[in-house]
Amino acid sequence: MTSLPERGATPPSNPTSSSSCEGDAAVASSSASSASEEQKKDGSPKQCKASILSSVLTIFEPDQDQSGRSGGHASGSYAWSRVLRRFVGGGSMWRFLGCGKALTAADVWFLGKCYKLSSEESSSDSDSEGGHAAFLEDFSSRVWITYRKGFDAISDSKLTSDVNWGCMVRSSQMLVAQALIFHHLGRSWRKPAQSPSDPEHTRILHLFGDSEVCAFSIHNLLQAGKSYGLAAGSWVGPYAMCRAWQTLIRTNREQPEVINRNESFPMALYVVSGDEDGERGGAPVVCIDVAAQLCYDFNKDQSAWSPILLLVPLVLGLDKINPRYIPLLKETFTFPQSLGILGGKPGASTYIAGVQDDRALYLDPHEVQMAVNIASDNLEADTSSYHCSTVRDMPLDLIDPSLAIGFYCRDKDDFDDFCSRASELAEQANGAPLFTVVQSVQPSKQMYNQDDGSGCSGYGVSDNIDAEDLDGSGETGEDEWQIL
Repeated sequence: MTSLPERGATPPSNPTSSSSCEGDAAVASSSASSASEEQKKDGSPKQCKASILSSVLTIFEPDQDQSGRSGGHASGSYAWSRVLRRFVGGGSMWRFLGCGKALTAADVWFLGKCYKLSSEESSSDSDSEGGHAAFLEDFSSRVWITYRKGFDAISDSKLTSDVNWGCMVRSSQMLVAQALIFHHLGRSWRKPAQSPSDPEHTRILHLFGDSEVCAFSIHNLLQAGKSYGLAAGSWVGPYAMCRAWQTLIRTNREQPEVINRNESFPMALYVVSGDEDGERGGAPVVCIDVAAQLCYDFNKDQSAWSPILLLVPLVLGLDKINPRYIPLLKETFTFPQSLGILGGKPGASTYIAGVQDDRALYLDPHEVQMAVNIASDNLEADTSSYHCSTVRDMPLDLIDPSLAIGFYCRDKDDFDDFCSRASELAEQANGAPLFTVVQSVQPSKQMYNQDDGSGCSGYGVSDNIDAEDLDGSGETGEDEWQIL
C-alpha cells in the first residue's frame, strides 16, 4: 500500500488584512532595468510583481569585485539586502504580491503539490523567495471563473448575469477546468507570461464561455441540472451540482457533432455517492469495479482504462463541519490526484485548492467581471480575466459541511495509487472516513445503475438496506458501510 506523503510541522498562522489583486503573477527573473523597459513596452499595469521582487533584491546584492575595493559600500548594500529579506519574510511583501493574508512558514499543500515556505529556505542565498514565488506562479496558473454580467440571457429567465446566485456553478466550473488542464497540459503546466497562449489552454477557456455554444457554460449547466433543482437566479448545493455535471457530460458525449472533436469531454465521470439523494450522510463508497465499468463504457467497449474524474459529494455535519473530518480533508490535498474541494462558507461557494496550517486557500468566484468571448483558435486572446494571483483563505472549521471533493486519475496506475491512498486515509479515520474503497459490492446492495455508453455513473446507493442489517452501532455487518 502506498504511504501518504509526510507533512511538515505547522506553526500557527498569523491572520492579516486582505487585499485584492488580479492578473499575471508568473515568475520571471529579470534585472530592474529590463523590468522597467518591459513595462514601457506593453504599458500594462498587470506586470509581474514577483519579477520586481527579484529585480530589487538583485540591486542590493553586493558586487563581488566592488566589495573588495570599497568595503563600506558593500556593507551598506548588505544591510539593505537584509532589510529587504526581512520585508519578504513578513506579511507586507506577500500582500503586495497578491496574497489575501500572509503565508506562514508552514508547508502549503496545493492540488497535490507541496511548497516549502520555511523561513530557512526563504532566507537561503540560492533563492530568496524560495517556495513563495513558485507557489504564486502555480496559483495564478489555475483557471479562475467568476460572476459575469452582460452575457446572453439564460433560457427564458431574461437574466444576463449570475451575480449573487451563481457562485456554486462557477466554483464547479473551476474544479472541472483544472481537471481538463491536468489532462491536456499536465500538472506542471504554468500560464505563459505573455501571448501567444497555449492552444489547449485557449480551447479549455472557450469551453467555459458564457454562451449556449460553449459546451460547459453556465447556460448549459443550468439546463442539464433542471431535474436536480438548478435554475437561473437560485442557489444550489454541491450534490445537485455534481449530478448536473453528470447529465451535461452524458449529453455532451451523445451529441454526434462533438464526437472525436475538442468539445467532447475526454474522460469518464464517476459521481461517488453514499445515498440516493446525497443529503442523508451515508459515507460514499468508491467501487473499483464500477470505475472499471465506467472506463469500459467510455472507451466504447474497449478494454483500455480511460482517464477518470471522480466527484465525491459529502455532508460532514449539520450546521457546521464536524471537527473530526478536518484532518482528513487536509490530507486529500496531499494526493497527487487532488482537484480540490467544491465548497466554502454557508451560502457562499468557493473553489478550495490548497491548505496551510488549518486554513483553506481558495479561488473566489464572487468578483463581477464582464462576459468575454474567447474563440477556441484565438491564441492572442486576453485571458487575464480567467487568472488571479489573490490567495484568499478561511479557517477550515468554518467551511460549509456540504461539499464535494474532486480527483483526476490519468490511467489505471494513477487510479490504483488513488485507491491505495484513500484506503490508508480511511484507516486513519477512527471509524468515520470521508469515503471508503471496495473492490465490488453485493448484488443486494448494488450502488450504481450504469448509463449505457456515457462514461458517467448513475444514481447513488439504493435504499434497500434492511433494518436487520444494522447492528446496535448504526453500522451494517460489512466493514465497507459506515453510517455517519
